[in-house]
Amino acid sequence: QVQLVESGGGLVQPGGSLRLSCAASGSLFSIYAINWYRQAPGKQRELVAAITSGGSTNYADSVKGRFTISRDNAKNTVYLQMNSLKPEDTAVYYCKEARTGSWGQGTQVTVSS
Repeated sequence: QVQLVESGGGLVQPGGSLRLSCAASGSLFSIYAINWYRQAPGKQRELVAAITSGGSTNYADSVKGRFTISRDNAKNTVYLQMNSLKPEDTAVYYCKEARTGSWGQGTQVTVSS
């Protein structure tokens, strides 16, 4: 299994930005496909963004134009840059490796004034 560790969450005002990181263990990071999910209280976990090993990306409609997923294979890390944050973006954000199904522990993002 792959070990994933998320970081970068916190409290931010509406309109603000955060950058989340998902650091992975192992030497095979370059072949991993990494997805970012989020789960708000009382709601189902939803896919937010995805990046393949080749760098292709996909986004949920709700975050298109505001969030950017990227990867740095030299650092075994995938990033989620979140701009123009809204209160409805408040959730615990998780990363997942698509092939093995490994999840990180999550990082809390709260958007509030």
